[in-house]
Amino acid sequence: MTNEIRMAGDDDFFGWLPLFEAYCTFYETELDDQKALIVWNWLRDEHNPLQAALAVDEEGTPVGLAHFRQVPETLSATYGMYLDDLYVVDSQRGTGTGRALIEFVHARAAEVGHGGVAWITADDNETAQQLYDRLAERTRWVTYEMRA
Repeated sequence: MTNEIRMAGDDDFFGWLPLFEAYCTFYETELDDQKALIVWNWLRDEHNPLQAALAVDEEGTPVGLAHFRQVPETLSATYGMYLDDLYVVDSQRGTGTGRALIEFVHARAAEVGHGGVAWITADDNETAQQLYDRLAERTRWVTYEMRA
């Protein structure tokens, strides 16, 4: 069985919310109502670059999400996509759903210019890295964060 991958629509809030909540829990980040509504409004705002794709099972239930946005790639003077968040419910892991979501984002990147997709993951997220290593090249770049 293959899940359908599609863009999130206005009516998908209550299907998206448990996925985003589980994603936040995985990364040990609390999700309150305010934060959920802010992110959902970003996703639905045509002037905000953040977009969401959902993997939907045969009953129409969302079982995976990808949050992504178009970004300029200055070194190549093109546009690509940055994959901010990727989450698949436990029961769907290993079924190709994560791969399908990444490939969906990659296809969107090709539509806007370059076709490249970049993302990061936690260094201890070894299960996800097994998939990522099959799909993409692990780069030599080191990530830094400066907190407020």
